[in-house]
Amino acid sequence: MVVDPKHASVNGRKRSQRPHTSPREVADELRARIRSGTLRAGQRMPTQARLADEFGVERGVVRQALHLLQTEHLLTNVSKGSPATVAPDLGLSRALTGPGAAPQPTMVALGPRIATAFAAPHVEIDALCLTSVSLNLAIGEGLRQIHAGRLNPAKIDVRVLLPGRDIDLAFPVSVVDRDDDPVHERWLAQRNAQGQVLRHNLLALRATHGIDVHVSFRALPFTPPVKLYLLNGMEALFAYYTLTRRKEEIDHEHLELYDSEGTQSMLFAFEQGAGLRDTTFVEQSHLWFNALWETISSELALTG
Repeated sequence: MVVDPKHASVNGRKRSQRPHTSPREVADELRARIRSGTLRAGQRMPTQARLADEFGVERGVVRQALHLLQTEHLLTNVSKGSPATVAPDLGLSRALTGPGAAPQPTMVALGPRIATAFAAPHVEIDALCLTSVSLNLAIGEGLRQIHAGRLNPAKIDVRVLLPGRDIDLAFPVSVVDRDDDPVHERWLAQRNAQGQVLRHNLLALRATHGIDVHVSFRALPFTPPVKLYLLNGMEALFAYYTLTRRKEEIDHEHLELYDSEGTQSMLFAFEQGAGLRDTTFVEQSHLWFNALWETISSELALTG
């Protein structure tokens, strides 16, 4: 990270000039100092005024960067008053958020990453999934932080690719072929309900906080065997849908079906700039998503 050279660094490093430094760039530099040990576990951070002077930015940019690091569990006690503190359990934080981190279930890993993404002035989230259940649950933390006044993005763009209603789903599906299809009907109802809730909660930010929000859905002509989340052009989170055969009661009928518990799918994280493999995966994932969005997908109505 390089910033304005006329400002002295808190650790003595010299920087080249770079205008319009973003909260993410400030957070990236401070995160690097924490992980390298330059800022140690339990140590108090420099004041927001001093950091603003160092990076040549307004205090609001520093504050957003600190809140971003707090959502990653790298800082504690972030407020407008006294300086924040480097979190004491850095070993756990590195394991959860650092490059090469071990994969975790979607329910564990996705929420913190989306909350971090919401610290950007322009939030961009692309998702390819089966129903958007995981996305709906994970986005809640970012929404809570906006409503609490800790985050204030100016714009939010969300695009979601979901299977079309009339295709023959590979899963969830009844093990035994039958004329009626309660499994498909339940999936369709869930897809529509989750999408409507996601759109409502995000669009509500226009009225409550004046945020420029756009939410779009398109239908795929196939069942995605994987789920993919792309965050602010910087991260790609990828997981396999692993099928199981199980019994479930649907409309008072006990059925055997093939299905996958998407919230438990292990999520692998790739970050732009974390090495050639990570960077290439993020870039290729964006190309793949955009190709699907612009070619074989179609308009999706979240109705019956």
